[in-house]
Amino acid sequence: MTVQEAIARQRDDLAEGRGDAGGPLGEGGRAEQPYEYVRRELVEPDWRRFPGWRDVTADQWRDAQWQRVNCVRNTRQLRRVMGELLTDRFYADLEADHREMATMSMLLPPQMINTMAREATAEPEAFTDAFLADPVRRYMLPVRSDRHPVWPSHPHSSRDSLHEAEMWVVEGLTHRYPTKVLAEMLSTCPQYCGHCTRMDLVGNSTPQVDKLRLGLKPVDRQDRMIQYLRETPGVRDVVVSGGDVANMPWHQLESFLMRLLEIETVRDVRLASKALAGLPQHWLQPKVVEGLERVARTAARRGVNLAIHTHVNHVNSVTPLVAEAARTALAVGVRDVRNQGVLMRGVNDSPEALLDLCFALQGETGVLPYYFYMCDMIPNAEHWRLAVWEAQRLQHAIMGYLPGYATPRLICDVPYVGKRWVHQLAEYDREHGVSYWTKNYRTGIEAEDPDALTRRYPYYDPIYTLDERGQRWWTEQ
Repeated sequence: MTVQEAIARQRDDLAEGRGDAGGPLGEGGRAEQPYEYVRRELVEPDWRRFPGWRDVTADQWRDAQWQRVNCVRNTRQLRRVMGELLTDRFYADLEADHREMATMSMLLPPQMINTMAREATAEPEAFTDAFLADPVRRYMLPVRSDRHPVWPSHPHSSRDSLHEAEMWVVEGLTHRYPTKVLAEMLSTCPQYCGHCTRMDLVGNSTPQVDKLRLGLKPVDRQDRMIQYLRETPGVRDVVVSGGDVANMPWHQLESFLMRLLEIETVRDVRLASKALAGLPQHWLQPKVVEGLERVARTAARRGVNLAIHTHVNHVNSVTPLVAEAARTALAVGVRDVRNQGVLMRGVNDSPEALLDLCFALQGETGVLPYYFYMCDMIPNAEHWRLAVWEAQRLQHAIMGYLPGYATPRLICDVPYVGKRWVHQLAEYDREHGVSYWTKNYRTGIEAEDPDALTRRYPYYDPIYTLDERGQRWWTEQ
């Protein structure tokens, strides 16, 4: 069944009132549950199945520096790791994507590659098929054939789709919500995700995207951030992000956090790091663990909630090393470790995929399933994005299985509005795939806008999820 056929079937099911709750009858005439929970033991896949890592020891694998040095940055390095496992058709597909579509450069730690095609046979054609179908590969290592052939980008997509840079109060500090700010400390990560919402700033330039650059020296940028927060007592919540804070030298990050904790009005500090899952070895280094404990103790003493927010999109990424890194952070005093995933077609767009991931996080690692965002409207991302009605259906399907506190909210991050639960829209034009949203606060750029709180802000479904009439309307535009 093609993606388009599956979407049409889902649309028909909704229109006729059919959901996922029916299901076939099991033995003895008893109706099966739509989802059956089975506790699964976490497993670290054997990296030695890859020819290039056949002689890598367990000590090397646990070493953060070895992981960083051996990141895969280009096709040549990927070939060296894979040996004969991948056929030339994969590399041709990969190189075509880099030339024509990629908004992010390639950067894959061994830890992440090792979670791909975990059960695949070593026969090259079969392995290539399994690798292409792998959910982690789909968003970490996109190929040209992944992209939608007709609508690779939505007409309303944009490089800074959430207008974060437009809301900078100082370089790198986005003040969008009344009481919260986002501090973009740096523009690099230990790994680059194909769907990155900050593709305008983060990572190296690609043939399609000449990246923006932070202009100030890090120390000057941090000084200005701290000064703004001291002068703006209405801000109580600071997300320390980037890029990924795992790429900041620890002494610099610790120094900034300690200065942040000195500001009496700051009550919540969140560290954003996909590396907790993509490079857990970083968060297990003694100097990082010891430093994190110093920061956590200081936060607790001052009554500040310190949390780490990570980014895991599929259960295959959850391994014993990830669990060890998360539980170590909790053990040294971090109040919460939470997951903010992204909803993506072909990755986690089924109730089973979401629930498997959430149970692995909540039950085996101590990571709280927190948010799943709809993929943002950046260029060349349409093949990942879901329609709002699909996200609503998923939210309904996962309710009642997890503990309430560990049931994630599915979120639409609406441009100029912010995060909204997927059921909070004000109006929905299903024919044209346009939802309308309202908000109850002004961003920093709307102080003089009298209509900011009454305006309806649009968000757009992928065009290929519409019926024939809706698609024709967009084509005519």
